[in-house]
Amino acid sequence: MTRPRQKKRKLPADRARVEKIISRLNRAHPDAKLDLDFTNPLELLIALILAAQARDDLVNQITPALFVKYRTAEDYAAAPPEELEKEVRRINFYRNKSRLIKNCCAELARSFNGEVPSGLEELLTLPGVGRKTGNIVLGNAFDRQAIGVDTHVMRLSQRLGLTRNTNPDKIEFDLTAIVPEKQRVRFCHLLQYHGRRVCFAKKPRCPECVIKSLCPYPEKSTA
Repeated sequence: MTRPRQKKRKLPADRARVEKIISRLNRAHPDAKLDLDFTNPLELLIALILAAQARDDLVNQITPALFVKYRTAEDYAAAPPEELEKEVRRINFYRNKSRLIKNCCAELARSFNGEVPSGLEELLTLPGVGRKTGNIVLGNAFDRQAIGVDTHVMRLSQRLGLTRNTNPDKIEFDLTAIVPEKQRVRFCHLLQYHGRRVCFAKKPRCPECVIKSLCPYPEKSTA
């Protein structure tokens, strides 16, 4: 006796569209990844603090020497402020960022035995760490599927009509509800690369966009 064929469960509209977006962007940007260089969770955390409102490529120029000189959270916490400032002075807001790094690493040494925690609640107790930074650390250093809402993820998810929110935390919750769990980190990397290469803030290259038919953005460019 043959078993009746089960109907394929229909995905919600936004979820189905997200899967198509991911599929097309995967073909367009197979090399998409986090652009910050790191070899362990502490290095990524330091790089992310430095990368706030700064270019990833500039951060990558500075961090190799930094990571050789300071290998543990205790090293950063013990560094004289003027010495750490000198190491990162090419980055904007370097005084504030060097202070955040010292305070963050002092808390790591005090509360987590110098180790970067692998839980979001614990990460959020660290100075200089918000949900975006915490989720990027979880997704890229601990292989946890999390949505890190940077400027590209925010802009493109709004243009694509996947959220109406402007608050990054609320955008994170909106995207978490519709992006397949196993592809959340990949989704963020794809939006970041598409935002850098095609979907620019001021003059998006809509005619050459592989997801233009899936995008409701009302101000699409024609040239």
